Amino acid sequence: MPVLPGLSAPSGVLMVGVALVLRDLVQRRLGVLVAAAAVLVGALLSAFLAPPALVIASAAAFLVSEMADLAVYTPLARRRMVTAVLASGLVGLVVDSLLFLWLAFGSLDFLAGQVVGKAWMVLLSIPFMLWLRRRDERLGLVAA
Repeated sequence: MPVLPGLSAPSGVLMVGVALVLRDLVQRRLGVLVAAAAVLVGALLSAFLAPPALVIASAAAFLVSEMADLAVYTPLARRRMVTAVLASGLVGLVVDSLLFLWLAFGSLDFLAGQVVGKAWMVLLSIPFMLWLRRRDERLGLVAA
């Protein structure tokens, strides 16, 4: 699918972008331990669901990128939720793209399309994150 004029990526990159944001939301509501456990379960599911040739690349990229996302999000989340989602999402999507492409294909030829496709999903989450932050403040909700 096109992600920019002259640049395309597999549609699956959109789901990876969404997964990075969802991990942040799980951590916000349920805590870092639940988020880390969810990442481990996701890596196992990835290993079982991916085609055999892509199992290692898919599971490794998911596990490492989600943990990188968690490591960036955690220190930023309490003070700057939207910044935390953006920064952790960008780190996670770059790590995921680099690792997956290198392990699966031994090449980074499609890196730009992968990064841009995933970045669109992270960027599209910003209005929702802003709304969620304002809603939480109004309701007096505190992140886990």
